[in-house]
Amino acid sequence: MTRHPGLVHSARLADFHTTLPPLLDAAGLLSALDDDQTVLIKPNLVEALPPPITTPVDLIAELIHYLHQRLPKLRILIGEGTGSLDYDTVHVFDTLGYSGLARQTGVKLINLNSEPLTRHQRTDCHRWPEMHLPSLLDQVFLLSVPVLKAHSLAGVTLTMKNMMGCAPPSHYQQGGNWGKSGFHLDIQAAISDLNRYRTPDFTLLDASIGMAEAHLWGRHCQPPVGRLAAAFDPVAIDAYGCELLGRSWQHIGHIEKNHGILGQATPLNLVEVAS
Repeated sequence: MTRHPGLVHSARLADFHTTLPPLLDAAGLLSALDDDQTVLIKPNLVEALPPPITTPVDLIAELIHYLHQRLPKLRILIGEGTGSLDYDTVHVFDTLGYSGLARQTGVKLINLNSEPLTRHQRTDCHRWPEMHLPSLLDQVFLLSVPVLKAHSLAGVTLTMKNMMGCAPPSHYQQGGNWGKSGFHLDIQAAISDLNRYRTPDFTLLDASIGMAEAHLWGRHCQPPVGRLAAAFDPVAIDAYGCELLGRSWQHIGHIEKNHGILGQATPLNLVEVAS
């Protein structure tokens, strides 16, 4: 189980520059990092669509600034693998401002769809008894930055579902018109198993607005949720995200399946951070 099970830090959002540093300080992110480590920031850039469907580049810019200020030797990567079959991840980076951010900061962009892969096996995973995932994931501290969204198939898409961006289309397209379409069959077990192989080491959840109905369309949360949250525990922060969306985590299979294994959905220890 992850460190600090059940613990989530949350802050009312003023703006990213003001709210992010005290939140990450309180959540203890720096305690898990060494100056010579490599951090892979994993936003949700499922398609070349603007926030709140995708992670705002301004939030990632503030996160990079925070890390560079406190750990100047830290190596930082931004990695994603789009699900679109109409364009590649580089197009998404270009469209959503990530290529410009990389030029400004010196951070390297990684297309996770085309990285070298490692084959893994687990006897406790019945949907994916074998998985092929980027070898890079075994070498980095994985910092997931999802957005708060409902999902038309999975119920919600938060930090555990954000890991689907790591799954290579070469193995997980499996028909259909989407690069990760193999996950659509028994999607709750598919997401659950994926996270048994690799789950985020830390999550920063952008709940500044929120998608109330689905992940690519529909109403925004009204009023906007107006929060950022952070946790080491992927199960706890996903349960908290469900709460923000007015949904029960017990009805979201990939959260329920990993409660008590990858983290703790209840009791939830929610700490309010002043920004």
